[in-house]
Amino acid sequence: MSTTNTPVRVAIVGTAKRSGYMYGPIVKALPEEVDLVSVWGRSEDSARELGELLGAPWYTDLDRLITETDPAVGIVSVAYAANGIVGRMAVEHGLHVLLETPIAHDLTEADAIIRIAAEKGLKIEVAEQFHRRPLEQLKLNLLATGLFGRVYLSFNDYAGHGYHGISVMRSYVGFDAKPVRVTGSVHGYDLTPHWSSLANAFGPRRETQEHGIIEFDSGQLGIFHWTDVGYDSPLRWWRSSRFMAEKGMGITVGVGLDVEERLSLLAPGGKGPHFITIERRWERVDGGALVAMVAHTGNPDVPTVTWSNPFAPAEQGQGVQWHDDEIGVAGCVMSLVNAVRSGTEPTYGPHQARLDQELILAIRKSAEMAGSPVALPL
Repeated sequence: MSTTNTPVRVAIVGTAKRSGYMYGPIVKALPEEVDLVSVWGRSEDSARELGELLGAPWYTDLDRLITETDPAVGIVSVAYAANGIVGRMAVEHGLHVLLETPIAHDLTEADAIIRIAAEKGLKIEVAEQFHRRPLEQLKLNLLATGLFGRVYLSFNDYAGHGYHGISVMRSYVGFDAKPVRVTGSVHGYDLTPHWSSLANAFGPRRETQEHGIIEFDSGQLGIFHWTDVGYDSPLRWWRSSRFMAEKGMGITVGVGLDVEERLSLLAPGGKGPHFITIERRWERVDGGALVAMVAHTGNPDVPTVTWSNPFAPAEQGQGVQWHDDEIGVAGCVMSLVNAVRSGTEPTYGPHQARLDQELILAIRKSAEMAGSPVALPL
């Protein structure tokens, strides 16, 4: 365990696209926190390409990588289907790991990763960044003040797929809330021909819609909606996450990434809604890096609630200008780094990641059973 602020030695394990355009640049932008010492890939060509892109030694032999470059942390970024396999390999080799989502597609594989890491005294963080994005962090800070009271109902309304959407929905009711029953419905529909931006192709498409109701032991309720063409179809532009609470509510309304947040408490007199004003603060009047997000509540006891960007430049103009998703992913990296340094647990961690995957699997299982409720745990 590192007890100082010496940069933690990091290897990128895998050559998926995010290795080069996301994780490599983020690690390099945090030289006081992490040091990229090597990269690993299954094939010589892909490993060499990533190593040359990031200016790091490259390997196809993980044992040799560990012996020669001595990383403490492995950022596992591989093809979607290989998450669990390579994640397990990394912890078996003694690395603290940041795993891509989902932690594993199969729950028994997730359990094996968690068990092996516990036996070896290793830390696991999972790159579930949706709730770490600035706007979501500000909302969680607002909920933590108690201004909204208890959240009764939480929605992922096409804001993210699978475990991502489940995680957004759970963040509002609280990650400590225990889900006990899931009811799901899954349907396929034919769509008129149109352009897929991800496939860069035009033609007929078929969508799969997933819908779920998650009941918590606290009496709180979560609602999940998703369509598998939700990221790249002009027919499915809606994005919203919502919560309804004892003293107010919040709703994100958006088209793609262009979203507006509507948060409301009671106006004085209790006869109407009072809408909270959200402000983005930049390092310069003409832009630059995001410094903070501030909610002006209208409540005299708690007039403002602030989320400060932990990655804002210490000196104006002398730092990164990350967009919201990069800030979220950097938060995942630092959650693991801080856990390795201090011996504490990551702020999200493998058990939360496993639960998010379990819930989406439970929705699908319930749908296979004609909508019969499924008890948890599976």
